[in-house]
Amino acid sequence: QVQLVESGGGLVQAGGSLRLSCAASGSIFSINHMAWYRQAPGKQREWVASIRSGTITNYLDSVKGRFTISRDNAKNTVYLQMNNLKPEDTAVYYCNAVPNWIPWGQGTQVTVSS
Repeated sequence: QVQLVESGGGLVQAGGSLRLSCAASGSIFSINHMAWYRQAPGKQREWVASIRSGTITNYLDSVKGRFTISRDNAKNTVYLQMNNLKPEDTAVYYCNAVPNWIPWGQGTQVTVSS
């Protein structure tokens, strides 16, 4: 069974950058559609970005132009490069397949200070 481990979060000032990683314990080569999600305190988990068919990417409007999703199948890892971070990006970030059939990982906390 595939398991996911997210990492790379931290505390950063507004305008800063972070690169999140999502490492899968098994092969994700055959998983066409992967995505990043986030959950802010007191809010429901929301979709942030996804990548499918290798290169087709989609983004939440509020992160377009600032976040970039990518994947390295050889390393079984999905990345989320986050630039020009804003306080409203503060959340726990998770990755999963689409649909979300893989058990959720523990996520990685991103905190952006103003």
